[in-house]
Amino acid sequence: MNKTELIEHIAKQADISKAAAGRALEALMGGVRATLKKGGTVSLVGFGSFAVTKRAARTGRNPRTGAAIKIKSAKVPKFRPGKALKDALN
Repeated sequence: MNKTELIEHIAKQADISKAAAGRALEALMGGVRATLKKGGTVSLVGFGSFAVTKRAARTGRNPRTGAAIKIKSAKVPKFRPGKALKDALN
């Protein structure tokens, strides 16, 4: 499912226009993005949690030359599914 299909699904399930569903989805993504950018977490009970973790610096290899390169540390988003979501899949 891509973003357009998700908007269509939200519009149909909530009985709202696609434009309103698109704005709602954008608001949700913007809220999650802003919270993660501040270092916070977003918990959606029954679905899961979004958080930011730090990936340590490491040494990698250039696949073309085989030369060692340094990869900087980075903040990365992480999603941890909730119990209800796991149970729905199994």
